[in-house]
Amino acid sequence: MKFSVFTASTPDWTPEEAVTALSAQGWDGIEWRVTDQADATPAGFWAGNKANVPLTGLEENVERIGRITRAAGLEFSGIGGYARCDNHADVERMLAATAALGARQVRVTVPPLGTAAWGAEEPSGTPYPVLFENARRDFAWVAERAAHHGVKALVELHHRTITASASSARRLLEGLDPQHVGVIHDLGNLLIEGHEDYLPAFELLGDYLAHIHVKNAIWVRRDETDESGAAVWVNEWAPLQSGQGSVLAYFKALAAYGYDGWVTVEDFSTALPLEDRTAGNLAYLHRAAALAGLATGAAVR
Repeated sequence: MKFSVFTASTPDWTPEEAVTALSAQGWDGIEWRVTDQADATPAGFWAGNKANVPLTGLEENVERIGRITRAAGLEFSGIGGYARCDNHADVERMLAATAALGARQVRVTVPPLGTAAWGAEEPSGTPYPVLFENARRDFAWVAERAAHHGVKALVELHHRTITASASSARRLLEGLDPQHVGVIHDLGNLLIEGHEDYLPAFELLGDYLAHIHVKNAIWVRRDETDESGAAVWVNEWAPLQSGQGSVLAYFKALAAYGYDGWVTVEDFSTALPLEDRTAGNLAYLHRAAALAGLATGAAVR
């Protein structure tokens, strides 16, 4: 097992600063966020992120990103793409860039639920069965193009999308070649929606379990109530050691399953400064992995 950081969670660092800091702290790899974003001051996770690689002009940035990553002694755990499965032109570009970098795998996003606002988009109102069947057809195409490029396209388990759970992601990919499509299991996202007991979920995914994201979250009760007078709860991101998800229990389930791939951290908490946050997370991950009986620094399949 090896550990990396998703640069969505390192907004204060430029790419050069990110690879320098993470290498010095002892991380094994990095997962670059690739998307066009809005400007913002100060830098934020989703806008103005200095460690972001723009999708516009991506091809011109591939050589630079590959060079600085390797010069820092870091590996690619994958690419954190935002191209949606029904945007074939951008998916093709992301697959080609992943192959050019030698990064092996890249996230391809799925549609949000018809009831969910997403970014600046209002809810589409499209029924779930229609969204799902369309995405099934798109991912058949994605699998073929990923095979052409010799890489793997990853579906993330993410709340308010059509693949919030391991079960839904397995249904989406069923029958496609797990050499070229797979699933990102995400501890933090599943605390918000889609949680299934860890080990059975890994077993259900089987060969489609390709990658792990780790972050944590909590549910917080608001002061107000809804129209019926009932309590209102909202989710917030939390540090790895203080969220409602047990990283140790998660790692024990990964050990029981025999997972030996990448674990990528995307910590969106802000209680600690970025450098302290990333360094503390790495120390904690090694401690939790040792307690779970997981070998770190092992070859990633």
